[in-house]
Amino acid sequence: MKRKKLQLVLLLFCIVSAYSAYSVYSVYSAPISVETGKAEKEAETYKHLETFANVLDLLQKHYIDKVKSSDVLIGAINGMLGSLDPHSSYMSPEDFQELQEDTRGSFSGIGIEVTVRDGLLTVVSPIVGTPAYKEGVKAGDQIVKINNISTQGMTLPDAVKQLRGNKGEKVTLSIRRQGLHELLDMVFIRDIIPHHSVNTQDLGEGFHYIQVTSFQATTTRDFKKELRKAAKQGKIRGIILDLRNNPGGLLDQAVKLANVFLESGIIVTTRGREKENDMSFEAQHRKTQYTFPTIVLVNRGSASASEIVAGALQDHKRAIILGTRTFGKGSVQTVVPLPNGAGVRLTTARYYTPSGRSIQATGIVPDLIIPFKKKRTAGKNNLADILLREEDLPHHFKNSVPTKNMQQQGNKKSKTSQVASQVAKLLAKDNQLHAALFLLKKMTGSLKKKNKMY
Repeated sequence: MKRKKLQLVLLLFCIVSAYSAYSVYSVYSAPISVETGKAEKEAETYKHLETFANVLDLLQKHYIDKVKSSDVLIGAINGMLGSLDPHSSYMSPEDFQELQEDTRGSFSGIGIEVTVRDGLLTVVSPIVGTPAYKEGVKAGDQIVKINNISTQGMTLPDAVKQLRGNKGEKVTLSIRRQGLHELLDMVFIRDIIPHHSVNTQDLGEGFHYIQVTSFQATTTRDFKKELRKAAKQGKIRGIILDLRNNPGGLLDQAVKLANVFLESGIIVTTRGREKENDMSFEAQHRKTQYTFPTIVLVNRGSASASEIVAGALQDHKRAIILGTRTFGKGSVQTVVPLPNGAGVRLTTARYYTPSGRSIQATGIVPDLIIPFKKKRTAGKNNLADILLREEDLPHHFKNSVPTKNMQQQGNKKSKTSQVASQVAKLLAKDNQLHAALFLLKKMTGSLKKKNKMY
């Protein structure tokens, strides 16, 4: 048994030594003092590996049940990565495959982005239009149980496995929400989480609402396509870019989307321990230049790639940021594939906005802080009250025009009326969007008077 333990220690030591040789420069060019320091570190690492082998040996000999070495070793890897930060993790071959599918296609689940914050499984954001969004899951909700299984000590990959499943299957979450004394037990029916990430609404008078729900492989392409469609309807006078409850996604898509609005300058920089992780992404000159005013909506559920876009447009004064402070995920994860088909997700750098601000933990603070308010059913100055029609009022005047003529007039304006109705409903239930549109119209009005471009 001693020989077996020694072989394990030597194997672990060889792995660490190989990694060290891979990740540092040639020792022949290093000073002697650096060589000494390196030797001391390797000796210390060897001592810890020997301790690890001793513990594993004890488990195999004396643990109450028979121990499967592969499970224990993977658990040790997860523990090692989990001790660093909430985002570094080991992915089995199945988990690694799922990660690739997340950015390339659809999957079946309830539609939430989760992380571990203060040791608790926490919702970053519900994805718009998904079961979680429809049932009212909020950014910041803490998931205490999944199908009556405690999430205490559960790794992110394991949590994702529990949340996903076949379409039509039920999953129950026990949620702790700030301000509530009791847990919320919520039942969801798993559904296909769509790949499409760009939704639009014509707001009339040349104003357009574009919602980006996540940053996937085709997000910028789809966004540009919607802009071209809007331009065909007439001159674009202003855009409201909705990044609320957008948990992020691909860095390159965030950079490309910001580039749609910016003609030059830095979009985002990354800085890490290794020089190769220090990168600067700059706006590239485009054939089509968009100069229309822009307002970006953000909230606590706007994270990562969303914060990169909002921070870049804010620093370059290209857009007004409206809403509430964002999530504050300002770290870069690099996925390293392993020979067995598995992968390791490592935090390798931090994001910085063009002005040098770190997004990590602080998030993006909007230029205009306007909390979201639920639609009231009655009350003074309620938008729902304002959107009454004349015929709803008591003692209203009757229309003297024959019904037939009214129908003819209605047919001509049916399409316009439908759009107006959709916009009215949208604004009635979303005070942040209502404020953004009001501000956008004021901006374009003042721009007309001054005859300047924004």
